[in-house]
Amino acid sequence: MMTLLLSFCRSWQMLWKNRLYQGPSPRNQTYSVLYSYFHFGKKEQRYFSLTLPFLQNTKATKLLISKATSSSKSGKNRSKQESSVSPHPLFSAGTAKKKSEVFGYKKDQQHCFPFSSPVLLPTKPLNSEEWDKVKENFEQKDIFENWMIAQMVKYSCSIDIAKSLLSWIARKNNGVVGYKLLIGYLTLCVSQRQTTEVIDVYEIMKTRYRTLEPEGYTLLIRGLIHSDQWRETLILLEEIKKVMSPSKKNYGDCIKGALLHQEVNLAWNLYLEMLNHRIIPNWETFQAFFDFAKGVKNNPFERRLLDILLYLKHNQMYPTEPFAQSIKAWFESIPEKKWKGESVTIHKSGHCSACGRMLKSIHLNSEEYEFLKQRVLKDVLDGGDQYRKTTPKEINRFVNFIKSCPPFDIVIDGLNITKMFPKIRESRTLLDVVSQITKQNLQVLVLGRKHMLNGSSRWQKNEMAAVQNMAYCFFADNISEDDAFLLYATLHSGNHCRFLTRDLMRDHKACLTDDRTRHLFFRWQQGHQLVFLNYYPGKKIIFQSVLTYDTVIQTTGDSWHIPYDENVVERYSYEIPTKWLCLRQQN
Repeated sequence: MMTLLLSFCRSWQMLWKNRLYQGPSPRNQTYSVLYSYFHFGKKEQRYFSLTLPFLQNTKATKLLISKATSSSKSGKNRSKQESSVSPHPLFSAGTAKKKSEVFGYKKDQQHCFPFSSPVLLPTKPLNSEEWDKVKENFEQKDIFENWMIAQMVKYSCSIDIAKSLLSWIARKNNGVVGYKLLIGYLTLCVSQRQTTEVIDVYEIMKTRYRTLEPEGYTLLIRGLIHSDQWRETLILLEEIKKVMSPSKKNYGDCIKGALLHQEVNLAWNLYLEMLNHRIIPNWETFQAFFDFAKGVKNNPFERRLLDILLYLKHNQMYPTEPFAQSIKAWFESIPEKKWKGESVTIHKSGHCSACGRMLKSIHLNSEEYEFLKQRVLKDVLDGGDQYRKTTPKEINRFVNFIKSCPPFDIVIDGLNITKMFPKIRESRTLLDVVSQITKQNLQVLVLGRKHMLNGSSRWQKNEMAAVQNMAYCFFADNISEDDAFLLYATLHSGNHCRFLTRDLMRDHKACLTDDRTRHLFFRWQQGHQLVFLNYYPGKKIIFQSVLTYDTVIQTTGDSWHIPYDENVVERYSYEIPTKWLCLRQQN
C-alpha cells in the first residue's frame, strides 16, 4: 500500500512544482489518503500504560494508576481510596510547576483539567478500541487529537505510537487526517531524525498543498538535509522567497545540508546571500563551517573562515562556548601551522594570561574620537531626539553655558547617581561624591534638575549650596532628561573627560545610524564611564576600574584573541564576556 501511495504521490510532483493545482490553503484542508499511509499491516496489540516514561516505577505512578482505577468504582470506594493518600505532597513547594510540566498546561489552565481522570501517553501503539477508551476519559473531546499529538511531540514519543494515533483518526474520519495533525507528526519525525518518514510526509504534502505555512517549510527543510533528497531544500527555500523572506533558520539548515554533502561553494553562496539581505546567521550556522573544515587542506576555504571571524569582530558579536571550541579545534587541525588554543582571562592591564600579549586599547585615537563626536552631536542632539526630552530654548541655554566653561574632567549625572542609594539622603550622596573628586583638583560638572534646589528632607539647601561652591552646575527644567546634556558636555570637553552615571545609554546608542559609530560609541563608553563599586556616607568612595582594552575579536596574524560566552553565564546584550579564547602559533 505504501509503495502504491508513494507512486501516486510522485506522479503529482511536477504538478506541485509548477503550481498548477489551485487547491485551498492547508489550514482548512485534510488528506484522505493518509488512512492508507498510517494503517498498520501488522496485527495490532492491546496494551496501554498510564505512565509517562520518566514516571515509571515510582510512587507517583502507583498513585496515578490507583486513581485511574478508582474512577470506575462507586463513590464510596473512591472516597475510601482517596482518604488513604497523604495530602502533604499537594502542598509542597514546586508541585504545581511539576504538574504543569508533566501535563503541558499554560499558567491560566493549571486549575482547569481537560479530562476527568488521568490520561497520560501510552508506551506502546494502541488499536482503535484502546484509543476510543482513552478519549472517553478526556473531558474536552474536541481537542483530544491535537492535545495528544502535542504531548507526543513534547515528550518525544515513539513514532509507532504516533502512527497508531493517526491511523485511528483516519479510520473514524473516512481516511481524513488534518493538516495540523500532520504537522505535529512531521515535527516528531524531524526531532527524532526519522528521515524516511520525513520523505514520505514530504511526498504527501507536496502533492496535496499548493503552498505551506512557514512552519511546514521549516520542518521539511530541517528534516530533509540529512537525506539523499537534500537538494529539495533549495526548492523549498525558493518557495518561501515567493511569499516572504526566509528565516536565518531556513538558510542555516540549507547551509548545513550543503556542507553535509560536500557542496562547499553552494554553502558559502547561501551564507553570502544571507549577509546581502542583512540576515545575521545563527551560531549553529557559523559553527557548521568550522566543524566541516577541520583537517581540510583548502587555502581558499581557510580565508573564508577568517572572514567569518572578521565579520564577528566588526559586528561586536561574541561566539557561544561550543562555537569557540569549534574555532579552537579548527585552528589546531590546520596542517603544519602548529596553532595552540586555550581558554584564558585578560588582566586589568589588558595582558593575556596565557601568551602575555597586550590587547588593543579601548581608547579612541584622535581621528576616531573626532568622528564619533561629530556623529553623536548630529544623530543624538541635532537629529531631533533631544526635543522629545527638552526644549530648543533649554538646549540653547545649555550650549551657551558649556561654551562659557573650561573643559571638564568629569561630568556627573547628579540625579541619577543619588538614586542608587535610596536609604541615604540624595544631597548628602551628591556632596560626598563631588567633595572626593574635587579634592583631586579636577574640573567637575554636575547636571541636575531645578527641583533639587527647592529644599526638602531629601535635598537640603545647605548641602546643595556646598556642591555649587565646589563644581560647575547646570540645573535643567524638571520635565527635561539630562542624559543628552551629559553626552554633549563630556564629548565637548575632550577625549580625557569621563562621566559618572548608572545610565547605560542604550536609547542614545540606538539613535546612531551605522555600525561603525555604534562600535566607537560603545568603546568610548566603556573607557569613560565611571561606576560606583562601594559607598558609605562620610567615607571614601570606591569606583570600579575603567576598562583599558577593547572587547572584540582581535588578531595580530600569528595570534587571535576571541571573547566568548560561557554556557553557564547568562549575559545581557549590553554586557561583555569575561572568558577569552587565546590562539597562537608555536615556533
